[in-house]
Amino acid sequence: MFGTLLRKRLSSDQFSNIFINAIFEATEAGFEVIADMMNSDPAFVVSPEIKKESFDQFQLIILAANFHLLDKFFEPQEVEEIKSDIISKLAIIYNADALKIKEVIKHYYQFIQRVNHPSKNVLYGISKAIFFKYNLSDFQDEYFKRMQTPNPLFLKRLDHLIENFLWDWDVFMKKYKL
Repeated sequence: MFGTLLRKRLSSDQFSNIFINAIFEATEAGFEVIADMMNSDPAFVVSPEIKKESFDQFQLIILAANFHLLDKFFEPQEVEEIKSDIISKLAIIYNADALKIKEVIKHYYQFIQRVNHPSKNVLYGISKAIFFKYNLSDFQDEYFKRMQTPNPLFLKRLDHLIENFLWDWDVFMKKYKL
């Protein structure tokens, strides 16, 4: 009972800092595991030899997916303020125009939706987006390569790892309030 009363209150600015830092830390540290999995997965005839330093696209996919999920957990006016703060901070980090950052995030999320159509499951969309952004089709056996579709066994293994990169809103909401 007291746990809900003692939640720490965060401003939109504080939340956007936590959000960005958590995603950056998780993707930079966690991509090594993802790259190792992709490089050694039995679904590939030849190893894709993904370098551990090439996490940029992975980071943008994870960022775009989690950014989009904000809509499900906050009120519309809160979401606009939070997203605006996140975009502003990312513009500073990337030394780019805020509108350009907004477009990049939108582009990546639209890509996730497109490769995952008709499913609306964000987790599956992330895995498929990673598959296509890293051109993994080229390394599959002929059957899946010709179909230009990911091997479902590979996707299932990747989904299991990607779960760790989706924001855990239940835990967050028990500890903080906006």
